[in-house]
Amino acid sequence: MTENVLERGTDWLAKGGLRPTRQRVALAALLVGDGQNRHVTAESLFAASTDAGEKVSLATVYNTLRAFCEAGLMQEVVVDGSKSYFDTRMDDHPHFFWEDTAELTDAPADQLEIARLPDLPKGAELSRVDVVIRLRRI
Repeated sequence: MTENVLERGTDWLAKGGLRPTRQRVALAALLVGDGQNRHVTAESLFAASTDAGEKVSLATVYNTLRAFCEAGLMQEVVVDGSKSYFDTRMDDHPHFFWEDTAELTDAPADQLEIARLPDLPKGAELSRVDVVIRLRRI
């Protein structure tokens, strides 16, 4: 990895107040080193780290992704109640889920309109609304 990519990953960790361990820097560089937002699963990030020659266990990838989410650097998008994707784009936006490839992509937020939400139960406040639009290729 280039120095610029590693520096971008280190700076990203600093924004979340996370200590820049070797493994965190390597994973952060893979996630944000090119300046692009991405959606990953723990398995896809593990594969990318292996391809890059980084020695990181799958358990470490899972734990690190959770730490990135808790630090406010990423958000988790759950599909089907069991498949988790991790998104480096932190603003509220909808997603397309491509059923044939199990790929998650951003959907155009400016085209989504939610006219009304149901009344919230007493003692609850709205945290966020996740919109995942499932697609099948024809």
